[in-house]
Amino acid sequence: MLVGYARTSTTEQTAGLEAQRRDLLACGCEEVFAEQVSSVQRREELEKALKFVRKGDILVVTKLDRLARSVTDLGKLLERIEGKGASLRILGMNLDTNTPTGRLLLNLVGSIAQFEREIMLERQREGIARAKEEGKYKGRAKTARAKSVDVLALFDAGRGASEIANSIGIGRASVYRILADAGRLANRAG
Repeated sequence: MLVGYARTSTTEQTAGLEAQRRDLLACGCEEVFAEQVSSVQRREELEKALKFVRKGDILVVTKLDRLARSVTDLGKLLERIEGKGASLRILGMNLDTNTPTGRLLLNLVGSIAQFEREIMLERQREGIARAKEEGKYKGRAKTARAKSVDVLALFDAGRGASEIANSIGIGRASVYRILADAGRLANRAG
């Protein structure tokens, strides 16, 4: 059975998620797990997909970066997939880990992708440092703090952190940060 996994980093990338879904269904995936979450956050749908695959199944993604954020992450995911007797297919690279050549190429490509990301982050840090020196760097707008009033109101109404985060579009960690700053975490047990 072909099992698809699609992911975009933000909710603004709806068209990208739909395109991945379309491509996964077009290649024959019978089940598709999709989510809009950063690769550094907990990926619930990926966990569901990994639990769903069985021996002989193939987990299909459109691109490598939709699945893994580093070579280490890729290795762990591949170990879990192969540990269940399944394999991984990456459509954009025409790569399948069902073969020794496919596994070799995946490791090479994963290493190159991680190298490119590290170089990009290094350049970004250098650019930010230069902009700070020139007084041009303002940083990212603090969007979650601007929603503090809403967070506190929902919390006081008995809502949990996950529910608050989902309803106003911020991360759960931001909810906890706002609650801690307001001294509200100690006020509610459990």
